[in-house]
Amino acid sequence: MKIYSFEKLEVWKESVELVSLIYTITEKFPSEEKFGLISQLRRASVSISSNLAEGTSRKTFKDKAHFTTISYSSAMEVLNQLIISKELNFIPENDYILARTKIEKITNMLNALRNYQINK
Repeated sequence: MKIYSFEKLEVWKESVELVSLIYTITEKFPSEEKFGLISQLRRASVSISSNLAEGTSRKTFKDKAHFTTISYSSAMEVLNQLIISKELNFIPENDYILARTKIEKITNMLNALRNYQINK
């Protein structure tokens, strides 16, 4: 089976792990949030890896960097929603810290990737 270039990116692998973490965390949210924060968090977390995958199919490094930027923006969206979830007491401190640490690692990797793409 062919391995696509995005599957080789460490940041893509980390972002897929974040999706699993977000799904696990949101399982504990109140059921009335099914179409609110649960849906938003899950979609935004999936968007990080999806935009990385889409960006690898682009021909120019400028286009690739654009999709990396969108991935970064999605990571910030997830962080914002996690902060709100914590404020609403939907998420325990330890889960919040775990997810926030993962997001920090991912955003650092995305910044490095984008810098590489821009300077190529």
